[in-house]
Amino acid sequence: MVKQGFRPVGKDFPVFLHPDTHEEYALARTERKIARGYKGFSVYTSPDISLEDDLIRRDLTINAMAMTPEGQLIDPYNGQQDLEQRIFRHISPAFAEDPVRILRLARFAARYHKLGFTIADETLVLMQAMVNDGEVDHLVAERVWAELLKALNEASPSAFFYTLKNCGALEKIFPEISRLFGVPQPEQHHPEIDTGIHTMLCLEQATLLSSKPEVRFAALVHDLGKGITPPEIWPHHYGHEKKGLPVLENFCKRLRIPNNFKNLAMHVMEYHTHCHKASELKASTLTDVLTMLGAFKANNTLLDFVLACEADAKGRTNFENRPYPQADLYINAAKAATAIDTSELTKSGLQGAQIGEAIRRLRIAAVAKERNILY
Repeated sequence: MVKQGFRPVGKDFPVFLHPDTHEEYALARTERKIARGYKGFSVYTSPDISLEDDLIRRDLTINAMAMTPEGQLIDPYNGQQDLEQRIFRHISPAFAEDPVRILRLARFAARYHKLGFTIADETLVLMQAMVNDGEVDHLVAERVWAELLKALNEASPSAFFYTLKNCGALEKIFPEISRLFGVPQPEQHHPEIDTGIHTMLCLEQATLLSSKPEVRFAALVHDLGKGITPPEIWPHHYGHEKKGLPVLENFCKRLRIPNNFKNLAMHVMEYHTHCHKASELKASTLTDVLTMLGAFKANNTLLDFVLACEADAKGRTNFENRPYPQADLYINAAKAATAIDTSELTKSGLQGAQIGEAIRRLRIAAVAKERNILY
């Protein structure tokens, strides 16, 4: 294949790119487990390996079908039947050798949830056994984040987390999210009561409001602070916005999450309550929050911020269709404060911090005028 111009890619598996079409060609292979984790395999390729030998090493029956150039379906493990019945079913006990397969299956659940796909009982039992055996403890941060990012881009990201929860992997892989389940909130504000359920509802709303994974991630993690509230003060969570910041910091550090995701999530976590109370804020407070959010910078993420906050507000039972005027209040206030005329300040003789404070006062006045509220 190399002599014909195919280019080998990847270090672990025999995959080649076609010299003209750049399509992937993978040699038939078998694998032998030699160590824990998803890299712990010895790969063997040879002309004597049959197609059936190759297919049985796949994860799910629906991924173990092939077709001849003439259009004949080769389906030795009943993948077509499971596809028609919308069932995720592992092919062989070899599924348990690779912990990434749990994440992949959870991601498939997020992609095909709306089509009614379910996990076969025996596959869920095997996944639970993998968790109990400690196999998922060997997942590396980069692979976890890669699968999480893909899941956030799917149609039903909450199904990813529910799948992990059902097999016991959520507690091992995403403990900060896992500990939210079972934590109560005041029923008058959260009819769903359970913080974990609220978090999943927020993620679903964020998916409806935005296609950006950054917004969805921010909605997912905005309430991590409630997971460390002492049980004796439940269902209240005083100061959870700031108390959750170190939790989020460690979460992002452990999984090596990019800064653009982290920064937006930090803003949403700390200031989502301020956004919900937009109509109650004084002009000075609102202006200062906008400044902290970087709303007056050219490449700001204010729209993403308010969308994540809207997802939080609507991510409550029976609140899904309620309007969220706070979003427009924040955006219009930012527009008014950005449009101020600072030309006179250059002639005023002010210097350094004095200029900054003068600009702040102009912004506050603009916000107060636009909103017709007190300074």
